[in-house]
Amino acid sequence: MISRKKELELIKTYMYVCDLYDQELKYYCQRYSNNSNPVFTDQEIMTIYLFAGHCQKYFQIKDIHNFASEYLSSWVPELPSYQTFNLRLNRLGEAFRVLSGRLISSFMPADCDKDISLVDSLPLITCAGRNRKVAPEITSKGYCSSKNMYVLSRVETSCTDFAQGR
Repeated sequence: MISRKKELELIKTYMYVCDLYDQELKYYCQRYSNNSNPVFTDQEIMTIYLFAGHCQKYFQIKDIHNFASEYLSSWVPELPSYQTFNLRLNRLGEAFRVLSGRLISSFMPADCDKDISLVDSLPLITCAGRNRKVAPEITSKGYCSSKNMYVLSRVETSCTDFAQGR
């Protein structure tokens, strides 16, 4: 059982997702099959995913499904198996992209400048071996002596290219 405060948060999240789904998201996850009206809806999947990540701090899909099956069974009695939940969640990728863009624009402070981006300078670990090189077209290999491993030391592409998937 979850606390009353979290129950209200779950309801608020569900209502927000349903409103946005009816306005816009349904066009990004439309079904063209015999199962176009499943018992366990896309809105419920998105709500469980957002609620478990935000309120419960579960970020692995298996943990999210386990949480939903243990604590939300009275809220979502038609919760499918883990495999089906995972498959349906993956098919909602484009809807989540639109949802995240809408959330960012909705909750962005008024004084925030959309043309300025910050980039973290922390090197990313690309490989543990000494002679391997990962993604040589966009990375420059460097050595981190404190960790005794090779890291990504420089990205040879712009943030715009990265955002566009190039």
